[in-house]
Amino acid sequence: MHSQYRRTNRTTRRSARRLTSLGIAAALGAGLLSGCAGDDDSTAANGKTEVTVGLFGTFGFKEAGLYDEYERLHPDVVIKENVTAQNADYYPALLNHLTAGAGLQDIQAVEVGNIKEVATLQADKFVDLSDAAGVKKENWLDWKWEQATTDDGKVIGLGTDTGPMAVCYRKDLFEKAGLPTDRKKVSDLWADDWAKYVDAGETYAENAPSGTSFMDSAAGLYNGAVSSHAERYYDESGELVYQDSEAVETSWDLAMRAAEGKLSAKLQQFTPAWDQAYANGDFATVVCPAWMLGYIESKAGRKNADTWDVADAPRPGNWGGSFLAVPENAKNREEAVKLAAWLTAPEQQAKLFQKRGSFPSSQAAFALPEVEEATHGYYGDAPTGKIFTEAAKGVPVQILGPKDQIVAETLAEGIRQVEQQGKSPEEGWDSAVKSIDNALG
Repeated sequence: MHSQYRRTNRTTRRSARRLTSLGIAAALGAGLLSGCAGDDDSTAANGKTEVTVGLFGTFGFKEAGLYDEYERLHPDVVIKENVTAQNADYYPALLNHLTAGAGLQDIQAVEVGNIKEVATLQADKFVDLSDAAGVKKENWLDWKWEQATTDDGKVIGLGTDTGPMAVCYRKDLFEKAGLPTDRKKVSDLWADDWAKYVDAGETYAENAPSGTSFMDSAAGLYNGAVSSHAERYYDESGELVYQDSEAVETSWDLAMRAAEGKLSAKLQQFTPAWDQAYANGDFATVVCPAWMLGYIESKAGRKNADTWDVADAPRPGNWGGSFLAVPENAKNREEAVKLAAWLTAPEQQAKLFQKRGSFPSSQAAFALPEVEEATHGYYGDAPTGKIFTEAAKGVPVQILGPKDQIVAETLAEGIRQVEQQGKSPEEGWDSAVKSIDNALG
C-alpha cells in the first residue's frame, strides 16, 4: 500500500508539471482546482491512507455512519468527503478535471442523467469495476447495471441508489373530494395507465377542497409518465428521437391536459413556493420517488403527519439515482475500488435506506429486513419497502443518451411556459425544441 502511494504521488507531480507547462491549470482557474485530491497529499497527518470521495448533494454515507464503520474495519484508512451542493456545478467541474487529468477525487459520484455520457465519452478514464473484489453483477437490478456498462462490457460505475416512483397523496383532501383514501383503492384508481391519474384529477376537481389542486405540477406528471417508458429521448442506435418519441408525445399530452384543465398548482419543484405549498396543503398528490419521502416530511411538517400516504404509481418508472466511479489516475485507486465496492454492497445499501431513505439499486438488498420490513410512520405506516421494491422490479431498461438531462429539463421548462405563462401547447413545445437545438448545437 505504501509503495503504491509513493508511485502515485510521483505521477501526480509529473502531471502537475505538465499541466503548468501547457497553461491548462491557469485556464481551469485556481478555484476549480482548489481543495481537490489531485493537489493534496493522500496520506493523512496520522499516517493513514486518505481516500477522497467527491459527491454532489447529500448521499448520506457519512450521516448513516458508513464511513465510521468502514474506518473501524480498515484502521489504516481515513475517508475524506468533498461535497458540491448541486450537480449542475459538480458535473462540469468533473469533466474539466477528467480533461486535465488532475484534480480528481479517488471516488467520483456520477448522476444517472450523466452516466451515459461518461460511459460513452469518458470510459477510458475510469476503472472497470465489473470484476472488483466483492462486486457481483447479480446483486444489482439489471437496468441499473446496464446504465453504467459500456458497449464493450466495461462497468465504469457501481450503482448506489435508485428512484422507483410512487404517488404520495393527502388522505384528508381525497376524503373531502369524495375519492377513496385507502392506499390499495387509491392505487386501483389509476392502475396501469397515467391517463387514469389525470382522470382522477378531473374527478377531484369537481369537488376539490377550496384553494387546493390535484397535483403539484404538470411537469411532475410529465416526468413520472415519460419515465415509465424504455425509449424516450434516444433510440437504441443512439440517435436523438425525442421529437418522434411516442413516450414523449403521450406524456406531453397528459401534461397539457392537466395544465389546461387546471389540475395543478402550477408550481416548479424544488423551489421555495413548492416547499411552502406542502406546509399549506395546497395540493393533493405528487409523484414521489423513494428519496422524496423525507423531503416531503421536512416541508409539510409534523402538523401534517398522517395526512399523507403512499400509493403505487400508475406504471413503474425511475427518477434519479447515482453511481460511484473510480478514475484510472486516482491517487489511491486500489483502496478506492475497495471502498466503492463496500459502500454499494447490499448490506450497506440496506442500511442507507433504513437511515436515510435512499432506495437500493441492489436487488440483493430487497430481502434484507431493513428494506423488506420497512414502513414509514409519517405516511400512516405505509409499507414503503414493499411499495418501492415492487416499483423497482418493474422499471423498464431505459435507453439513456448523453444529453438526457438537457432534453428533460428543457421540455419541463416548455411545460411550465404553458402552465404558468399561459402559452399554448404548441408554443410551449416549439420553445422547448428551439432551446434544445440551441443547447445541443
